[in-house]
Amino acid sequence: MNASTDRPPEITADLVARLIRGQFPQWAKLSVTAVDPGGHDNRSFRLGQGMLVRLPSAAEYAAAVEREQRWLPVLSPALSQPIPLPIALGLPGCGFPWKWSVYRWLDGIPARPERISSLERFARDLAVFLRSLQAVSPAGGPSPGPDTFHRGGALAVYDGQLRRAVEILAARLGRQSCIAIDKRWTRAVESKPPARPVWVHGDIAVGNLLVGDGRLCGVIDFGQCCVGDPACDLAIAWTLFDARTRPIFRSVIEPDDGLWVRAQAWALWKALIVAAGLTESHAWESAQCWSTIHGVLGESGQTAG
Repeated sequence: MNASTDRPPEITADLVARLIRGQFPQWAKLSVTAVDPGGHDNRSFRLGQGMLVRLPSAAEYAAAVEREQRWLPVLSPALSQPIPLPIALGLPGCGFPWKWSVYRWLDGIPARPERISSLERFARDLAVFLRSLQAVSPAGGPSPGPDTFHRGGALAVYDGQLRRAVEILAARLGRQSCIAIDKRWTRAVESKPPARPVWVHGDIAVGNLLVGDGRLCGVIDFGQCCVGDPACDLAIAWTLFDARTRPIFRSVIEPDDGLWVRAQAWALWKALIVAAGLTESHAWESAQCWSTIHGVLGESGQTAG
């Protein structure tokens, strides 16, 4: 996602320390240390040993603060993995224009493939987590929309962007792959959404999955969570898993054909816009995007050039 031009002052440990002193004096003597990596949508800082402070990095991410404050305590008891729990809501101050959060610290490091001891076990554990999330009552949950970047909503919102990416990459993709992408995407856009919307995380990606001792040990960043179509959460089947572990993930999720096709389309959309330079991306996403494109097209009987 492109960042807004409406940006706060530089988000530093000093700014966080001043906000803490002004609003939560009981924690004023605790150390404030930047977390590395600190995140894109939010900047994260460790507060003492047991807390985490997160501040939105731009206006379009600010709505996520109250979303997490409201819903994470509701979701947490039903989930198979730990998630962040908010313990305080910060207000604008010290030149920082938006609300922000203090959470309990959650142990773990981002789930890069080389940090995962068994990708098969990881695929099962993540699928079980998503099933537990989808089983939570959706009553009163927020709907997909601009605040969730349309995660959980209709793929058609990104139709123009995907077709622009294919146009940019046409020479490298080749004619057959371009045709395959069009067919796959059209089928996904035209498929029916689920009759019963469920809870959606909205950004299931390696940076938001934590590992400890090589195993999944937590899931973070619920700023795009909503009640809708869970297809976007399943895109990780192609961005992290491979031909050997993808069937394991699928066997636990048990998606119908329409859901699986929409999940492929979400993975394809993100990979194509990263490859075409239409969005900012992490280095790992940039390195992974062509592997994702190959994986999705391989399932449809086509491969990119």
